Amino acid sequence: MNLSDVNIPPVLFVTGTGTDVGKSFATGWLAREIMESGRSCITQKMIQTGNVGNSEDIDRHRKIMGTGYLPVDDCHLTAPVIFSYPASPHLAAKIDGKEIDLNVIDSATESLARQFSHVLVEGAGGLMVPITEDYLTADYISERNLPTVAVVSGELGSINHALLTLKAIENYGIELFAVIYNPYFDKDPVICDDSRRYIQEWLNRHFPESLWLEMPNL
Repeated sequence: MNLSDVNIPPVLFVTGTGTDVGKSFATGWLAREIMESGRSCITQKMIQTGNVGNSEDIDRHRKIMGTGYLPVDDCHLTAPVIFSYPASPHLAAKIDGKEIDLNVIDSATESLARQFSHVLVEGAGGLMVPITEDYLTADYISERNLPTVAVVSGELGSINHALLTLKAIENYGIELFAVIYNPYFDKDPVICDDSRRYIQEWLNRHFPESLWLEMPNL
């Protein structure tokens, strides 16, 4: 894939059809592709749960990008909020007895955007994951007008999950920059080939200006 001629927004939010769809792998891969197109790129994990001190998702990004840990990682700009329990942000914060300060996240993203031409912000789970009891990830994206990348897969049930995510993006008025297809779950070629075809054709009809990207099986 050659992104050298693609106009990429300076800040992109990376979401997915749900937990474990491969957002972290897709984020690291897309960052690597952007870097190979001659631009600087950094990734950020908006809210990391299930970790203490460091973000395992940032670690995965850096391995895929081939950069190792960077100074902005050491000062926690790339993982500004970390909770110990592996749950959705609203519950993880409650268990740790803390509150999520969105201003801290925004400030970290802005600082990264001043240092790199492109920032990829990976969310936790999917669009409708609650950050607080009455504030969803989709609210965060929409309020900040962040162009978004949606990671999808092709296994049984993926068409439903992908279309629900894309309809939510549409309903929230979020700009869909790209859909990334993750082939890791392609175990049944009959189902996966048709799922890929169906989702791509649906995207072409409803989001004709959005990119369809297929990542390698990392």
